[in-house]
Amino acid sequence: MPGSPQSRTGRPPVQRTVKRPATPGPRRENPALRLYHRLRRAWDRPLTAYYLISGGSALITVLGLVMVYSASQITALQLSLPGSYFFRKQALAALIGAGLLVAAMKMPVKLHRALAYPILAGAVFLMILVQVPGIGMAVNGNQNWISLGGSFQIQPSEFGKLALVLWGADLLARKQDKRLLTQWKHMLVPLVPAAFMLLGLIMLGGDMGTAIILTAILFGLLWLAGAPTRLFAGVLSIAVLLGFILIKTSPNRMARLGCLFAADPGPNDSCWQAVHGIYALASGGLFGSGLGASVEKWGQLPEAHTDFIFAVTGEELGLAGTLSVLALFAALGYAGIRVAGRTEDPFVRYAAGGVTTWITAQAVINIGAVLGLLPIAGVPLPLFSYGGSALLPTMFAIGLLIAFAREEPGARAALALRQPRFGRKRGAGGTGSKRSPRSWNTMRRRASVARSSGER
Repeated sequence: MPGSPQSRTGRPPVQRTVKRPATPGPRRENPALRLYHRLRRAWDRPLTAYYLISGGSALITVLGLVMVYSASQITALQLSLPGSYFFRKQALAALIGAGLLVAAMKMPVKLHRALAYPILAGAVFLMILVQVPGIGMAVNGNQNWISLGGSFQIQPSEFGKLALVLWGADLLARKQDKRLLTQWKHMLVPLVPAAFMLLGLIMLGGDMGTAIILTAILFGLLWLAGAPTRLFAGVLSIAVLLGFILIKTSPNRMARLGCLFAADPGPNDSCWQAVHGIYALASGGLFGSGLGASVEKWGQLPEAHTDFIFAVTGEELGLAGTLSVLALFAALGYAGIRVAGRTEDPFVRYAAGGVTTWITAQAVINIGAVLGLLPIAGVPLPLFSYGGSALLPTMFAIGLLIAFAREEPGARAALALRQPRFGRKRGAGGTGSKRSPRSWNTMRRRASVARSSGER
């Protein structure tokens, strides 16, 4: 055909396609990095602290009830009591504590501040009654109990922790509003003298462990108030000196200090409890011997359902169980710090920080003593160990944290946007008017005027 190019063979040339450069496809994100970003977004949600506090405290309490039932059966039978005796008392205390938690969660902040002085006065009055002969009772060498009749007793020093948190938070918040915290005398007085008064009443009964927790709360409040380093170091040095004198002058406390890192019971079995706590943890392995199958609770480990319940947990549930308990306390501590750090209300910041310091410090001291890293201070594991006197104020304090977490602007708006499952709106007309289409009750109008979350 004329005009068409021909090759030497008479055939038309082959048309070759020009290869275009390949365009790079979407870059795949590292799965670990993607999981990290997803968890980061979950942590930054407005209701994260609310869910962590409510869910974490509920799980710790329920697991504590299970372990109290398991660890206390042998002790109850040795005392010629029913096997579920201690469990029933703890369950009753948990039920009352749940009521206190809900009440604290529903109270406004103004009512919490109004209760600060009555709770402090009541705690001081009860701690004075402890030292009155015929009213106070001695348990394990400590004069810190009041009998309520029958088998029910109360330890007023546990309520002193809650009193110091509420009263100290209200005091510092009022002084901050008046801009008085820039002067060291207003920062220390009357907070430190009142705390030392509570410490003196506690130490009259010989309860060194509760005194350490109260000191930790005091330092937590001073740190949140922005105490300068010199002032903080001065108060800390005085507390350390007093603690050294109290330990040095007590043979019992010196013996407990000598049981650090002990590997055998020692002469006269002075380190029996500390060593058998380590034995219980070591025999648990990864997943434990099974719920109820502890050997150490059969008379070998003293206070298996109170101060050393973490050791029984490690023996029966293994490393997985103990790490789960540690993770729950870590989540609770993180949520408390988040609530204290994101609020603009000074009272909420001091109260949330004080409660978080109280619970985390007590958990660290108890678990550290069971692991043999700290001296045995005789403090229970919060929300976990047996003891109604410790459970009731702690659950009220958890209710405070939940109330503060709900009051965050972002959390308030997120809770307002929740849609109830039932509650259809009815038409506004009479019986003969046409009904409006199905619509669900929402609170979007209320949420639209809510303040921004202000989350960072």
